[in-house]
Amino acid sequence: MVYKLKLKFSFLLLFFALELLSQSKQAYVLYNKNGKKMKYEKMISNIKNQDVVFIGESHNNPISHWIEYEITSDLGKINRLILGAEMFEADNQTPLTQYITSEINEKQLDSSARLWKNYYTDYAPLVEIAKKNYFPFIATNIPRRYASQVAKFGLESLDTLPANIKEWIAPLPIEYDPELPCYKNMLQMMPGHAGPNLPKAQAIKDATMAYFISGHIRKGTQFIHYNGSYHSEQRQGIL
Repeated sequence: MVYKLKLKFSFLLLFFALELLSQSKQAYVLYNKNGKKMKYEKMISNIKNQDVVFIGESHNNPISHWIEYEITSDLGKINRLILGAEMFEADNQTPLTQYITSEINEKQLDSSARLWKNYYTDYAPLVEIAKKNYFPFIATNIPRRYASQVAKFGLESLDTLPANIKEWIAPLPIEYDPELPCYKNMLQMMPGHAGPNLPKAQAIKDATMAYFISGHIRKGTQFIHYNGSYHSEQRQGIL
């Protein structure tokens, strides 16, 4: 069945509010795409009927992780969800699914999957939402060793990989636009330190995440994807 995807892009601008004189110390402020303040309840109302929601996070910001947990919890009370994340690489899908379905325990997940250092504080709560509610959790990212390979040797270096390895990567060749600002700006942000292949490594991550997101969208469900903000800012990158 073919149906039109409604993509809602919620770019959450999170600011610490050090309101020492206030009775209620606010942990964050939400703004819409026009720069106007928005209440949390209004945001949830705006995105609850969308097929795909991207949450662009700051990886080391605890407020960012907290609010994505709150968003997921509240949308999970409304919709049947599918979760996906940059933080899980496609070749770790099997142990991630086995943990969600209680075939293995957390210790076994830790030993068989490459978990980020802040997994237990920041991403485990999201995985537990999936496990509790029987929501699928999709490992959407390219295995990091192949992204590193692209950064060193370019996209063409992936062509000779075995077919079973290519199953963890977006179909090749990907459409890479070096003039897209999110890729072009990477070279400007790191002058003298970023070779021409660095944006290509970012692009293969974006393409792979887009591939696995689109391949797991199901009618009657809502897909929530967690990624670093640069992967979805300005509707570029993955989008």
